Amino acid sequence: MRAALGLLPILLATGAAAQEVRRPLLELGVFGGGALLPDYPAAGQSHWRALALPWVIYRGELLKSDERGMRGRVYRDRDLELTINFNGALGTNSRDNRARQGMPDLDYLGEVGPSLRWVAWRDSARATRLTLEAPVRAVFSTDFSSTHFRGFVLAPEMAVERSGLGRPEARLRAGIGPVFASGRLMDYWYRVGGSDVRPGRPAYDATGGYLGLRFQFSYRLPVTERISLTAGGRLENFSGATNAGSPLFRQEFNATVVGGLSFALYRTEAMVASAAEPFD
Repeated sequence: MRAALGLLPILLATGAAAQEVRRPLLELGVFGGGALLPDYPAAGQSHWRALALPWVIYRGELLKSDERGMRGRVYRDRDLELTINFNGALGTNSRDNRARQGMPDLDYLGEVGPSLRWVAWRDSARATRLTLEAPVRAVFSTDFSSTHFRGFVLAPEMAVERSGLGRPEARLRAGIGPVFASGRLMDYWYRVGGSDVRPGRPAYDATGGYLGLRFQFSYRLPVTERISLTAGGRLENFSGATNAGSPLFRQEFNATVVGGLSFALYRTEAMVASAAEPFD
């Protein structure tokens, strides 16, 4: 389901304390829980899904996987960072969505592309910072038998991050920003071809442009050294969206809710300093 896009950062939210601590270089684990996910942007239906998803945390100098997702670091100084980011989304069966019945399923999505991030303000006393991030990613769909290029997405975001809320290693992140998509990606969600036309579902050719406004948050609270409580969500508003005229565009608000437990099943003996992004 497209609304799971960005689910990975929620599941991997690790939380960095203001002071330097040492953590395993590599951790492998699994997230178990549930989520309420819209079927696609501006869908009229959402579904509860049980989730059992593997996750990886890698604290390398050039390659990282943590609360901001998977990324390769290209450049970084104190406040500015350029990375190559990865993201993904679950798929949905069109037979479960009234607006899309008889149409092809929406496959799993993967994203990859550069992201520029700037720490605009920080308060070391409260372990809080304000960041501005501008990722541009290419999007691909797959049913694991074939892969197709689906266009590009641009999702600039302003976010507040805070460590130590509840417990020293807990982390809260809340961000807001607009989302723009290319015509090819908009077609994937909103186009209605001639063979898919039905009464109440006329033909429609989508165009690139504004997708909507997204507010999202994540919170991770360590319970033990290997178990953490993870919660997150997203509220999206599609008022003024470029493809509001599509018969597949059903409502202007979508909500996503995710919750569960993360279990670290394997941790390397090799340890690294984990204060790579200090608040001071």
